Amino acid sequence: MANKKPEDPPQGSPAWMATFSDLMNLLLCFFVLLFSMSTVDAQKFELVAASFSNTFSIFTAGGRAIGEGMLISNGVSQLNNLDKYINSMGQGEDAEKQMKDAIEEYEAQALAASEELAELIEEAIEEENIADEVEVEFNSQYVLLTMNGSLLFNSGDAKLKDESIPLMSQIAKILERYSEGIIEVEGHTDNVPMHGAKYSDNDELSSARAISVFRYLVDHTDIDPSRIKHSGRGEYVPVADNSTAEGRALNRRVEIKIYNYYSSNY
Repeated sequence: MANKKPEDPPQGSPAWMATFSDLMNLLLCFFVLLFSMSTVDAQKFELVAASFSNTFSIFTAGGRAIGEGMLISNGVSQLNNLDKYINSMGQGEDAEKQMKDAIEEYEAQALAASEELAELIEEAIEEENIADEVEVEFNSQYVLLTMNGSLLFNSGDAKLKDESIPLMSQIAKILERYSEGIIEVEGHTDNVPMHGAKYSDNDELSSARAISVFRYLVDHTDIDPSRIKHSGRGEYVPVADNSTAEGRALNRRVEIKIYNYYSSNY
């Protein structure tokens, strides 16, 4: 019986090689794109991302989606001029304006939230008849309650005075009612050095006073202690001139910051 003549081998490369080659080309382009963008700073990257989100999709139009192929047809070197390209497409300036407008709107909302909280706290302070002992201010991050140190402590001491307890009790009720985020207690002093006192310097004294207020709040409210921060700022954040007795008296103070929902400390 005659042997069967072997069939001729298929002409050309196997079909899978074409697909594999296309995949390798796409990967190469992808990594070249990543490399070209590696020197772009954060702000430029935000602009690029904003532009691509509006003009480029690999799922719909492929390379044609990028300005009808302009970026690809001009070669990889064109990637070094992304800023020019984005501006030519009218996206860079719009994205920057949108970002600026969003930040301004966020700041306005945060400030409005603090203002609303400050008004509620001021009303409560008026009702408790302690407006002369507590000063209320606010910014976009928090509402600030300030109490003179002489109302709470004796000179050079960090133990709450007996006569300060009614005031602290009223402050505690207000905090319990209106604070939902982080509360921060800060102790401040003047710049007069400590001599022969219980505490070696103003840093220790201010820290001890902040801790005393912290412990009172923990012991007399239902506020979660994990939401209350305390720190001693010593003489380093004055609000008045330390060269006068009046200024030093203002600098000896305890501040309580009530952070709002928009704050990073909330």
